[in-house]
Formats: sequence, C-alpha cells, structure tokens
Amino acid sequence: MKFIPHQYQEYATQRILDTPYIALLLEMGLGKTVSTLTAMDLLLNDYFEAGKVLVIAPLRVAEDTWSREIEKWDHLRHLRISKVLGSAAARRKALKADADIYVINRENVEWLVSEYGSQWPFDTVVIDELSSFKNPQAKRFKALRRVRPMMKRVVGLTGTPAPNSLMDLWAPMYLIDQGERLGKTITGYRDRYFTPGSRNGHVVYEWKAKQEAEERVYEAISDIAVSMKAEDWLELPERIDRTIQIPLNQKAREQYKKLEKELLLPFLDADVVAQTAAVLSNKLLQMASGAVYDEEKGVKLIHDAKLDALEDVIEAANGKPVMVFYNFKHSLGRIQERFPQARILRKGKDGNEDIRAWNNDEIPLLLLHPKSAGHGLNLQESSCRTVVWFDQIWSLEEDQQANARVHRQGVRHNIVVIRLVAEGTMDEDAVAALERKAAGQDALMEAVKARIERMKAS
Repeated sequence: MKFIPHQYQEYATQRILDTPYIALLLEMGLGKTVSTLTAMDLLLNDYFEAGKVLVIAPLRVAEDTWSREIEKWDHLRHLRISKVLGSAAARRKALKADADIYVINRENVEWLVSEYGSQWPFDTVVIDELSSFKNPQAKRFKALRRVRPMMKRVVGLTGTPAPNSLMDLWAPMYLIDQGERLGKTITGYRDRYFTPGSRNGHVVYEWKAKQEAEERVYEAISDIAVSMKAEDWLELPERIDRTIQIPLNQKAREQYKKLEKELLLPFLDADVVAQTAAVLSNKLLQMASGAVYDEEKGVKLIHDAKLDALEDVIEAANGKPVMVFYNFKHSLGRIQERFPQARILRKGKDGNEDIRAWNNDEIPLLLLHPKSAGHGLNLQESSCRTVVWFDQIWSLEEDQQANARVHRQGVRHNIVVIRLVAEGTMDEDAVAALERKAAGQDALMEAVKARIERMKAS
C-alpha cells in the first residue's frame, strides 16, 4: 500500500528526526507505528544517523504489529526486522541476524541488558508504551536506565503518559532525557513537586502535588514531549458511556459490609481474609462482581446480579456482537457458564483466528482481559456496538487502551461503553477514580499538545 501521510503523521515523523530524545504522546488510531518506522528508515538509510535500532514493546505488539506495518507499506518493505522473542536460544539467534530493526518484548529487557553489558549495541531505541516503565523500582526500568547513556536517540510512544498520577511521569521521562528536566532521582522529583500525605511512621503512602506542580512539570517537559489526541485529528464514532447501577440483595450487602468493616468474612469451610488495604480493595471488587476467592483459592458465590444485568445487555444488543471485559478468573468462569456462546481470545495462531472470526461477526460474545487485550489488537471491524465492563478496575491506561479496541477511526456506528456497577460498593470508587485520572491526563495532554499550524506558521 502506498503511504500518503496525514499532516499529523508528517509532524510526528519530523519531530523524531529533529529531536534526539522525544516522548510522543499519541492516542490510539493516529498511526504512531508507521510514523516512527518512517523516521527510522530515514535515519538508517538517508541521514545515516542510526546504526542499530531496537524496539521494546508489549509481547503481542512485538510479535505482530511492527512487522505487519513494515509489510503493509510500500516505502517500508525493504526494512529487515528481527523478532527477539521466544526461548533464550531463539532470542540470541535473532540478535545475530542481519537486520535493520530488532523487536523485543519488555519482559526481556533485563535479559537483553545482561546479555550485552557494557557492549550495548543499540544506538537508537524506541519504547512502545513508554508508560509501562513508570515504576522506578521495576527491574525493566533499572536495566534500561543502566544502558541509557549508550543510546544516541530514544523515542517513547504512549497514549497515557501518566496513567495514575503525576508521580508516574518521572521514570518514563528519565528514560527520555536521563533526568535533565525532572531530576536525576525519584526522591528529588518528589521533594520538588510533592508533599507527603498519609503515612505510617516513616512510610509515606500518599504524595500530594504541590500548588502549581502540574504546570511546572508540564512546562519542564514541553520541549521533548508532544501530545496528539485522536478527537482532534480523526473522525471517531460517537462514544456513549453508561453506568448501570446494580442493587444487591440484602444477604450480599450484609456480607460485603462485614468484610469491609472487619476484614474477615467467615464461611463454613474456609475464610476470606483481607490483610492489607490493597488486598481488601481487590476482595471488595470481587464481591461487587458476585464472587470472591477464599484463603484456600476456592470461589465463594455472593450474588448473580451482574450476570442478570449482562443478560439484559446481550438481549438488548439484538443479535449484534458484544465485547465484555473481565478482571477476575471467577468472573470469566461464571460468565462462560451462564453464556455458553461466549469465547475468549486465545494466544498465538489460534488468537489470530479468533480475531478474524470476531471481525467477521462469527463470535457473538467475546470475553477479554484488559491486560492481554489492551495493546495492538485490531478488533474494530466487527459490527459490535456494545462494550461491557463486568469487573471494574483502577488502571486508567488499561481502561483507555481496552476501549480503543472498538472505538477508533473507521468504525461507522456509535459505541456504547457500559459499566456494571454494584451499588454501595468499591465499584463506585473505582469508576470515580478513573474519571478523576482521565481529567488529570487530559490536562497533561493539553499542556504539551501539538499545535502544528502555529508551528508551521512560525
């Protein structure tokens, strides 16, 4: 296919060429992969400013998306790609292959760094889904940090740069500029822009942004971060968000309140114990969905209210396919038991067949986990108009990426995103938290927004 770039794609490509290290905050559907590959081709073969290019990506994206984009576009087909995936032996073989671009999944970054040590060969590195390096304590971040000085160019790609809070920005931006703008250490960043909130002794559980911290942080990174929101550039279908409030029966409400209050819910043969706030939150979200794991890994059924609500949603879809996101295995099992026609997305070649079947409307009810279906999957060609969140989650990044599977350019019908929310439960807190995070994310994206017309005029 001949590549005729949109204006925003030309801009993204040029920014990569002009800026040795840059964070491109591009929402789904803006063609970040082809824009980046076009820039890599020019750096390799026209400007001779790149020698060896590494792409770090989520596993499914590493397996399929980058190679598929190269095969798709005429101007990129000469690029040779080597997938550094699979067993250690297969990865070592792929590293020895004569290629232009090497693609590895982010879980193997630590292995790759240990493999090369001080002989790191990649002068140009693209980090697809940069926000997945937001934890400065994670091994993948620490490994990449060690070899960052040996990179001449770094391109970070993401649609959700600070998925949970302003604190999430430090580690990704460090990989871009080695701490020049937000500080060399997370401690320094915290001291400069945050004040400690709730704590237990010397352990701080919450950091609150200082007054005007957001504006100062956004200004600090504005020269190496540029955002583009899909709604500014694409004709997207209308998205309608609905929350279905689900009342629980008296017994379920009592069990829920008891666990919430006492952190212990007695059963005849096992106990459900919540020992920490995080575990309690998870347990309460499980109960809100109708079941909960006990200490013996057994499943205790609480209610079927969400299954009944899902049945109503499927009936109202009038035979059109429905996409359902679940977060707990017991939710998956209960949905499959109630709806035998439901299918899950399998791995590898089987998964490719599932994607084909879904896009041809051969699957009436597709069940997806947001972690495995969030990035790089083309699922928008079906006639699906309804997305249902059976379980509620806390991650804005997973929520936005998952919804973007069907709400994207080329879809010719409205999309309804439905959240099944159990009344008076942690479900309500999770949904409210996503809305707050989305508001903060919008502020960041607006602060570093690409204003192409203004820049072209200047």
